[in-house]
Amino acid sequence: MRNTFTMAYRGLVKIRRTPEQLFDVTLQPIIFTLMFTYIFGGAISGDVASYLPVIIPGILVQTVITTSVVTGTQLREDMDKGVFDRFRSLPIARIAPLSGALLADTVRYAIATTLTFTMGYLMGFRPEGGLGAVVVAALLVIACSWAISWIFAFFGVIARTASSVQGISMLVLFPLTFLSNAFVPVDTMPNWLQWFVNVNPVSHLVTAVRELVNNGAFTSDAWISLAGAAVIVAIFAPLTVRAYMRKA
Repeated sequence: MRNTFTMAYRGLVKIRRTPEQLFDVTLQPIIFTLMFTYIFGGAISGDVASYLPVIIPGILVQTVITTSVVTGTQLREDMDKGVFDRFRSLPIARIAPLSGALLADTVRYAIATTLTFTMGYLMGFRPEGGLGAVVVAALLVIACSWAISWIFAFFGVIARTASSVQGISMLVLFPLTFLSNAFVPVDTMPNWLQWFVNVNPVSHLVTAVRELVNNGAFTSDAWISLAGAAVIVAIFAPLTVRAYMRKA
């Protein structure tokens, strides 16, 4: 455990020395919130103020989940540069570099979450669920994104290049985030698409966050999201560790 925290600290130091790594988690919430709100707000909800309770949870989920891709790409880059070869010569647990990287990335998720809610507040969004519900919603999104990062960590270990990890990840995330209820109501979509949107795990997470921040309710969608996160970790954590240990 101590080695994991040490490797996590290394990840934070790396971010501090190369702050451009945070461009995605700092700029994306700002740009996407402004763009989607002012482009779609009037058409979907009649005005911007009415659209904010809908779009802020959607932007939050999309931004933080997309950020989890970085786990896999940076892991692959470190392995290609021989950083993990040097770790082998150190008296630390072999799994520590992997677990430390996943732990350090939760800071990125927290930054993206904070900025998204801050942007929403500056634009006039006032969560009716209260501060406590906002914190719970933030923790829910961070926990689910951490679980999803195990998928991309697995890709990072088995893929040949960082660019291939990025490409595979976008092929997975793009349809999941945009074919969801994050930006538009489900009932405006074709019937055949509504079926997919309703079973899409991203839709469950978005709905859970909306219910928390707008109504203060921890609904079945939140439990479904947590259960899904647990299943992902149960499947991909052992796969990732096994693949990593073969190469470590």
